[in-house]
Amino acid sequence: MYKSKEDRDIVISKGGGDGDGDGDVASSSGKPKILHPPIESHWHLPPQDKHRPSSSMSNLGLKTMIKFRDTFKKLGGSSSSISSNKSLKTVLGGVRDPKDEKVVECFRELLFLEDQLPPQHNDYHTLLRFLRMRDFDFTKAKDAFLSYLKWREDYMVDAIPKEFKFEEYEAVKKCYPHGYHGVDRYGRPLYIERIGMVDLNKLLQVTTLERFTKYHVSEQEKTLNWRYPACSLAAKRHVASTTSILDVHGVGLANFSKPARYLFMEIQKIDSNYYPETLNRLFIVNAGSGFKMLWKAVKAFLDARTLAKIQVLGYNYQSNLLDVVEQSNLPTFLGGGCTCSDYGGCLLSDKGPWNNPDITEMLQAISADNNGVNNYEENGHLDSDEELLRNIKIKALEAEFREANKKIQALEAALEEAKIVLKELGQQVEELRSTPFEG
Repeated sequence: MYKSKEDRDIVISKGGGDGDGDGDVASSSGKPKILHPPIESHWHLPPQDKHRPSSSMSNLGLKTMIKFRDTFKKLGGSSSSISSNKSLKTVLGGVRDPKDEKVVECFRELLFLEDQLPPQHNDYHTLLRFLRMRDFDFTKAKDAFLSYLKWREDYMVDAIPKEFKFEEYEAVKKCYPHGYHGVDRYGRPLYIERIGMVDLNKLLQVTTLERFTKYHVSEQEKTLNWRYPACSLAAKRHVASTTSILDVHGVGLANFSKPARYLFMEIQKIDSNYYPETLNRLFIVNAGSGFKMLWKAVKAFLDARTLAKIQVLGYNYQSNLLDVVEQSNLPTFLGGGCTCSDYGGCLLSDKGPWNNPDITEMLQAISADNNGVNNYEENGHLDSDEELLRNIKIKALEAEFREANKKIQALEAALEEAKIVLKELGQQVEELRSTPFEG
């Protein structure tokens, strides 16, 4: 079992807000919890070297290179950026931490040798999420990953984007205001819910809890496979998590009915178990006394790692949000300057880089050339089972060679000892022969 904490952890200290401390996580001894840094922390782009061309685009094909050049210009880049370290590969794949990369490779080989790594899920970032989820404990991470694979098969997740049609989308939005709206200052998708305005009775008239849960899974898949890559290209650095805002104005114990509890538990289970490490931060705003009573019950269902990313704020929250989100990306109901009047409201717009036609064209070109952006590897090509098996065989043969060499050395040592013993016996025989017998 591999477990290394060096350079991986940060301390989550008490945050700002109204001073109630409900958003902070502390142990029973009063010490702050330990949490891994944001998942993008090791993936900042290296300094640009304008004098040394990069070959990182060599495997993308001429068609993708041309598309990237043209669309990157439209997004504010320059033609020289194609040959810089801010390449498509670096932006989408991220600059990996060497320690993480070594652990992921060991974890990948473990799963592969046990025939538990389907090719479509042999993805560096997915494996890293499950390792981080279980503090780099191989046994626990493997159990979590296998549970994830079984859930995807049982729930038929891969078929949802093609077969699941959520026709009640607009009707659901009216009684459950929620949606993605722009990005935070880093470039992560910004997700907002207005829990205080949810009409659960109307929601259950236009959809079912099971269909809403499936819709939530479809949105999670879209975020992983489309929103994050789009945000990465727009921000020109790797994006792999979401910043969320929960407006709980008017929410209290009465809102936590049986259907509400079911929906909360289902979504929480799915997000925690099957989409780990996708939450950057969660701001709960407009928390009155009623919600704070409810929060004491709700947070019992959340693990410590999730709790450490949550900050509960009262009604004076605007400065906290503006530290993380530009005012132009905040709706007016959160103290920002956006109304999305052309779309019927901010939470209906799905505003973000993923709807930018230039970025959409770029992602489609990448997907066509590489069978998806999520499997694009640091070394410029897709991982294959054949290559992984070849590397494992090489390592196994090297281990066998070392073991055989040790045995040979041991045999040579034993042979030398036998020669010495035989020489001594020969000397004794000669002495006996040369000594006269006296009878």
